[in-house]
Amino acid sequence: MRIARTLRTALPVVAALALAVPAAAVASEEFFDRLAEALTTSALDGAFRARLSGTLDLEGYHLPSPAPALFETTRPDLFNPRLSLFLDAQLGARTYVFAQARADRGFDPGDAGSRRRLDEYALRLTPWSDGRLSLQLGKFATIVGNWVNRHGSWDSPFVNAPLPYEHLTGIWDTEAVRSVHQLLLWSHVRPGLSAATLATEKRLRVPVLWGPAYATGLAVSGALGRFRYSTELKNAPLSSRPASWTRAQQWWTYPAVAARLGYAPNPLWAFGVSASTGTYLRPSAGPTLASGLGRGDYRQRVVAADVAFAWHHWQIWAELYRTRFALPRIGDADTLAGYVEAKYKFTPQLFGAVRWNRQVFGTIPDGPRGPVHWGRAVSRLDLAPGYRFTPHVQLKLQYTRQAEPAAAPARTETLATQLTVRF
Repeated sequence: MRIARTLRTALPVVAALALAVPAAAVASEEFFDRLAEALTTSALDGAFRARLSGTLDLEGYHLPSPAPALFETTRPDLFNPRLSLFLDAQLGARTYVFAQARADRGFDPGDAGSRRRLDEYALRLTPWSDGRLSLQLGKFATIVGNWVNRHGSWDSPFVNAPLPYEHLTGIWDTEAVRSVHQLLLWSHVRPGLSAATLATEKRLRVPVLWGPAYATGLAVSGALGRFRYSTELKNAPLSSRPASWTRAQQWWTYPAVAARLGYAPNPLWAFGVSASTGTYLRPSAGPTLASGLGRGDYRQRVVAADVAFAWHHWQIWAELYRTRFALPRIGDADTLAGYVEAKYKFTPQLFGAVRWNRQVFGTIPDGPRGPVHWGRAVSRLDLAPGYRFTPHVQLKLQYTRQAEPAAAPARTETLATQLTVRF
């Protein structure tokens, strides 16, 4: 009923936008063309080229309580503006520099004050023109999987990320698990956490992957015929939170390693397999480690597969992640998470997308009780229509229904909208 009331309230607003935005957007095309020229420069007879571009996202959410995933708010309605600026510069055919700066209310949607960050900055060198080898150094998104390549607000048909990138597990990165009972409390499988702990522990838990994982490090990649390979060495693993991606105390002490091999047999299909390993505990967790062990013994190991398909008006993507969090002297906490996503273009401007997400958790020995699942299985359905008014303005709506049978409530619903202006 609450969703129905929200829809009745939101539909007039959406209708007004649908009428007002096209006229304003068409009238502004000349402005965007002049702006693109002003933000582009070249020198050295064209050998050096640089361009500044960006997106302005105006997002609105109607959330259940408590807020799901990585949302940091206690309010049922959230407005989340975000300005992203992208710098692309190239010197000759061999040297490329890119950077991404953002001003928003936090890396993940929330009701904090205005913040500014430099999410990406990297230098890429390509010694040979055939693309067989590229070297990249800096702070940049992970090479694992295929969602990262299209995670920007303009490219993704959805407002949020797939489930593996934002669903919080019972693993904390600030403290080592010391017993099965403790893990089951953290995972909410077994009740017992105090109200005060429940109010704060969301900030301690980690997902399988934290969004695009903009950690710091270096990468080697290239293309050999129909194959593409990538490998990276970074200061933090896939599950690490944004605050860990640039912290000097984690640089190279326990580096995370990842690799991906992609294969595109024809223009329709693309396949990939990935693997990654790294310690998931922050340095502050040192005093909680089991006797005689170091942070390197608490590792996150990931094996993943991805596939992409494109044919006429259809685009389909899928990813599957098998993750193991090592818990020394307790056991291994395994989880399997993935999604299938399809997008259909009804017209050059109107599109619709559907995404089915699922995550299940393995068992861990619990003394006389026998094996017990260390997390609660969760399913999520995302539906998102979208309309691209012009090459610079796009509007998306999204309805999300999440089912977690062992939770209370067992089902939750979320509404989201995102207006993106690209320049």
